[in-house]
Amino acid sequence: MLLTRRPRALYAAFDRFPTRKGASAHIARFAPALFEEFGGGLLYVLGDERLPVHQVEDDVEIVRFSTPLPNFLERAVAFGEHLARLLDEAEDGLEICHFRDPWSGVPILERHHRYATVFEVNALPSIELPYAYPSIAPRTLEKVQAAERFCLEAADRIVTPSRTTRDLLVSGGIPASKVDVVPNGADPVPPLPRPFEAPDEYLIYFGALQPWQGVDTLLGAFARLADLETLRLVVCGSGRSRQARAAEKRAEKLGIAGRVLWRWELPSSELEPWLGNALLSVAPLRACSRNVEQGCAPLKILESLAAGVPVVASDLPPVREIVTDGVEGRLVAPDRPADLARAIRLLLHLPEHRARMSAAARERAARDFTWDRSLDLLKGVYRSLRSRAAAPSHTKPNAEDQHVRGSQGVQIALA
Repeated sequence: MLLTRRPRALYAAFDRFPTRKGASAHIARFAPALFEEFGGGLLYVLGDERLPVHQVEDDVEIVRFSTPLPNFLERAVAFGEHLARLLDEAEDGLEICHFRDPWSGVPILERHHRYATVFEVNALPSIELPYAYPSIAPRTLEKVQAAERFCLEAADRIVTPSRTTRDLLVSGGIPASKVDVVPNGADPVPPLPRPFEAPDEYLIYFGALQPWQGVDTLLGAFARLADLETLRLVVCGSGRSRQARAAEKRAEKLGIAGRVLWRWELPSSELEPWLGNALLSVAPLRACSRNVEQGCAPLKILESLAAGVPVVASDLPPVREIVTDGVEGRLVAPDRPADLARAIRLLLHLPEHRARMSAAARERAARDFTWDRSLDLLKGVYRSLRSRAAAPSHTKPNAEDQHVRGSQGVQIALA
């Protein structure tokens, strides 16, 4: 017996929850919206030694997969197998399953089921994994792509935060009528007192430090601003990862370590004063397939706008969905430290222009990127699927299909 309740809704995500990462912030908004619509449910996520494996909060039961498996794909497969056991208990009462990744989606979709399904596509592992694991085998990526394709085709609806991502899916043959764009959101941040240890003048970068975030470009740009002696760079990272340690070493090599302040895993109550008092927020995303083709909807940009902080960001299609160049901030050619430094320098010398951008940023966030607006769109998707539970059952994929497309295919790739 793994569950104490009979859930009507399931939200599954191969992400540790809660953390300071953007995925966690997203789950913290979307999962409650699902459970509010269906009167509670089951949240299945990753955990660690600091988080309980099982807990109940009001009408929500939380189960965390916390088995310490260092290999990413082995952990992903084991996560899906554990979800399958949960579904053995829960599926008779389930009306809807919402999932964020193929590791969750395959066990949800491959069984004979009556529940409706929503695939939330924020990222595609087949595109992201080569950045995190450059030595990943082509055969493994083929299996991951097959699992993704199975989920995209079998899910009843797909939601994504970016038009760029929607266009990628549609170009791959997914019907446009099946894909809904539900943008990320941000809460307005009122003016807050400056943190005690904050410099008088500083730029801010906050969030994770994966390779596609372009932090190397930012450090290179900041090194070109050495003549601005009072200017500092504050990096508020979501965790002390391998990439974070590499960024610290990069700052030392560039001779700017003494001008960079590092802060790690700040809760929102501590991050918001750092953000709100920054001169500029910087989002130097790389021009790579993860950002350009797959698309993204960076919370760091939305939260900066909501705090009234002008953004200097890479000029990429998904960023242009959020920031208009010269209005809420500046867009610059990606992967060019000199261009980024030049844009920052210009805005630092134009305080009145920054003030206009600040007002425009708050206005844009309040008009187009509130969580209330996003969650209303998401609930609309759920409501359109309410009759799905009474519809004829799906046909379970045959053994050959599962061998090629399902979780077993991923396991074979690990051999």
